[in-house]
Formats: sequence, C-alpha cells, structure tokens
Amino acid sequence: MDFLNDVFTNPALSKALPGAIVETLIMTGFSGLLVLIIGLPLGVFLHTGQKNGLTPLPWLHWFLSSIVVNITRSIPYAILMVSLIPFTRIIVGTGIGPMAASVSLTIGTVPFFARLVESALRDVSSGKIDAALVMGSTKMQVIRKMLLPEALPALVSAFTTTLVVIVGYSAMAGLIGGGGLGRLAYNYGYQRFDTTVMIVTIIVMVILVQLIQFIGDWLSRKVDHR
Repeated sequence: MDFLNDVFTNPALSKALPGAIVETLIMTGFSGLLVLIIGLPLGVFLHTGQKNGLTPLPWLHWFLSSIVVNITRSIPYAILMVSLIPFTRIIVGTGIGPMAASVSLTIGTVPFFARLVESALRDVSSGKIDAALVMGSTKMQVIRKMLLPEALPALVSAFTTTLVVIVGYSAMAGLIGGGGLGRLAYNYGYQRFDTTVMIVTIIVMVILVQLIQFIGDWLSRKVDHR
C-alpha cells in the first residue's frame, strides 16, 4: 500500500509519465515503420541476391551484406547513437527528442531486421520456388506471390522481435535527450534517487514489451495457414 501511495502521489510520475509513454510509442512506431519499409526489401535481397539466389547480384550482395549490414550490426547501439548525432541534426534539424532518436533507432535496427528476414526466407522450400518458375512465374511474381506469403508467419515474428529490440534501444536513447521512458528513468529515477519512478518505469516497459509480443504472436498464428 505504501508503494501505491508513493506512485499516486509522486509528482514526477503524474506530470512526466504520460508524456514519456507517448514519446516511447512515437519512437517505437515511427522507427518500426521505417525499419519495415527499408529492412524488408533489404532482407529479401540478402536472400535472393546471393550467387545462387533467385536474382543473383554477387557484388552488390557482398557490399550490402558484408559492409553495410555486418559493420552496422557490429557497432554497439550506444556508440552508434552518439556518432549519428551530427547526421541526425541534418535529417530532422535537431539532435534531441523522439524524432531525432528515431533516426539512430532505424539505422541501428534495419540490419538486425534484414538478417531476420533473410533467415525466414531461407526456410522456404526451394522446391516450391522451382515449381513456380517452371509454371512460368516471373522472378518478381515468385517473390511477391510465393516467397513472402510462405514466410509470412516467420516475418511477423521477426518484426515483433525487432519492435521489442527498438523498445529497449529507445530507453538508451533517452539518456542523451531522446525522450521517452528512458529519459524519465534517468532524470528522476537515477539522478534524483527516486526508486518509485525507476520501478514504475520498468513495469511500464515490461507491459509494453509483453503487449507487443502478445499481438505479434497472435498475428503470426493468424497468418499461418499451414
């Protein structure tokens, strides 16, 4: 009961928590949309563009896979986030706030999602691809009408996992002015030694992750017609 009283009477929570939740949702939603738009085609090409793939372009595949994706994934997000501040200022006009944080969140998670897409597509039977080609389908038709639909449950799960990662990254982004629950936990929970704020922030983050995971699992089962 004492903890609940602290929650309802804590001025930091009553004033800052609703805005922090909204900022976290903005970062997660906007970054997630950009990751889907950029990462899905990239992941498809990582699968189809290899030497023995459906649309082989070995030199471009090597560049995107080894240079762009692997190098970006090897950089810890905290370092990537700080190093991208000048670039973020060019893109959105500021280095702080949810929209600014969305730039580094997108760049940091696109390679992660692309690899998950590549892995999901790799599990589709090559026999089905060969059968579609024999029946006269073009390579783009095979990708759109066979490859992606067959891998859809795994793709939904991959995107769900990516959104959960973005939520975790958004908390780190709050430490350098990205806003959201991370900034609330740092400014009030850590710097002011307010344990109540820290605990409530963790609870809200857990609930948000669980909600994303629940919806993602439900959608994955919904689109699985096997």
